[in-house]
Amino acid sequence: MDEITLTALVLLCVAAAAAGWIDAVVGGGGLILLPAMLIGFPHVPPVYVLGTNKAVAVAGTSMAAVTYARKAPLDARLALRLGGLAMVSAGGGALFASAVDKEVLNPLIMTVLLAVAAFVAFRPRFGTTPGHGPVTGKRVAAALAVAGGVIAFYDGLIGPGTGTFLVIALVALLHMDMVTASATAKVVNVGTNLGALAVFTSHGTVLWTVAPFLALANLGGGWVGAHMALKNGNGFVRIVLLTVVTALVAKLGYDQWGG
Repeated sequence: MDEITLTALVLLCVAAAAAGWIDAVVGGGGLILLPAMLIGFPHVPPVYVLGTNKAVAVAGTSMAAVTYARKAPLDARLALRLGGLAMVSAGGGALFASAVDKEVLNPLIMTVLLAVAAFVAFRPRFGTTPGHGPVTGKRVAAALAVAGGVIAFYDGLIGPGTGTFLVIALVALLHMDMVTASATAKVVNVGTNLGALAVFTSHGTVLWTVAPFLALANLGGGWVGAHMALKNGNGFVRIVLLTVVTALVAKLGYDQWGG
């Protein structure tokens, strides 16, 4: 492992706290932490950064999930079903992490994110109040397939934007408001992080010498972010969602054409 100075460790902890805050509100904390870790450990193979990121992120998402569960209108049974399936799916994604072709994947992710941003921007009431109409068994099955299957697999595979995708899917499919969707997404994200972490740990690709310090910072950020989301409501979550989506698109675009 690369040697790391105290200053670099402090800066990485700041990045981990910021990532925890973003993850707790709407997801997308990897946008901050993954690049920071790649800079902090320039000679470490990327798979170690991915593995360590999961060890860090599970702390913040767990804290956020507990905070939301205490105060948000969370359907615990549904959230746990999604989280359990997501754990398995993300583990499967992590098994294929070393085979990801970013030259193909990045433009695809950018297209989806741009579509998400346009949809949320031009639908100002999207997610501000619970949707109308019954949540049928077919909708629940679709949510299990999309959130617990496809998105969770993607999180284990590469990850950026997972929380954002989960929130959008839960609002669209299950008529949740933004706060309830974000609360549910945290439980699902705990599952994806645990599933992927189990695989990375079994392969020995986690930097355990620094992960606990970053995890503590991430946990603190997650606690603050969850409380702010609960206090400020759906409009706040919506604004952060659009900001994170825009930043994700900019980051992926830079990686693809400007890096």
